[in-house]
Amino acid sequence: MPVPRISREDLKSKLDNSDAAARPVVLDVRLKYPYEHSTMKLPGSIRMNDTEQPSLPKDREIVAYDSDPDELVSSRVAGDLIRAGYRASALKGGIVGWID
Repeated sequence: MPVPRISREDLKSKLDNSDAAARPVVLDVRLKYPYEHSTMKLPGSIRMNDTEQPSLPKDREIVAYDSDPDELVSSRVAGDLIRAGYRASALKGGIVGWID
């Protein structure tokens, strides 16, 4: 199943222009090493990995990001969320795309 991607511009617009209840939930799904050795994080993001599984709302869009410009981890996570009934997408270019 193809996983939808969202551009950094579209995500930024949704984060800036939506009321808090309508903003996408942003999931940081970076692997352990890139996560622990980075000082950068998307605004308001929630950590999700094999040991940290936050409770997620089904009525809001969910955007996953990782450190891979090809979105390998985030697209897998988004695909799993879609199969579980969530509206999810992966951030195009990951955190590297966000920083650029």
